[in-house]
Amino acid sequence: MENIDFVAALSRWFHFMAGVMWIGLLYYFNFIQVAALKNAAADGTAAGITKHVAPRALLFFRWAAVFTWVTGAALLGPLFVDAFMLRNGMGPIGIGAWLGTIMLFNVWVLIWPNQKKILGMVPASDAEKNAARRVAFLASRTNTMLSIPLLFFMAGGMSHRVLFGL
Repeated sequence: MENIDFVAALSRWFHFMAGVMWIGLLYYFNFIQVAALKNAAADGTAAGITKHVAPRALLFFRWAAVFTWVTGAALLGPLFVDAFMLRNGMGPIGIGAWLGTIMLFNVWVLIWPNQKKILGMVPASDAEKNAARRVAFLASRTNTMLSIPLLFFMAGGMSHRVLFGL
C-alpha cells in the first residue's frame, strides 16, 4: 500500500468542498434567487431575502471563491506556472485554473461591489442600482456559463499524475 500524503489529500478535500459551495451558491443565485426576488418584489415580501438571505449567501459565495482558488493554487504547487502557461502537459488543468481565475475576478470586481449597491449596503441612486443590477447579472450569468467548462477541465485535470501524486 502506498503512503498517503494526508496534507495533499486534505488540501484536495478542502478545494473540492469550497468549490461545491462556490458553484452551488452560484447556481442558487442564478436559478433560484433571481426568480424568487422577482416574485417577492411583486408581492412586497422581498425584504427578507435582500436583508437576511442574500448578504449571508454572498458572504459565503465570495469567500468560497477565494478559498477554492487559493487551495487550487496550492495543489498546483510547483506546477502553478506550467498550469497557467498551459505547458508541460498541464493544459487541461490550466484551462480550468484560468476559468476559475476569471470567475474569481468576476465575483470580487463585478458581482460583489454591485450587489452592495443593489442591497443598499452602500449608497447608490436608483440609476446606479439599475446599472449595478445589469453588471452583476451579466457577470453572474457569465460565471454560470464558465462553470460548465471549468468543471469539465478541472475533472479532467484531476487524473493528472504529477499534480495529484497518484
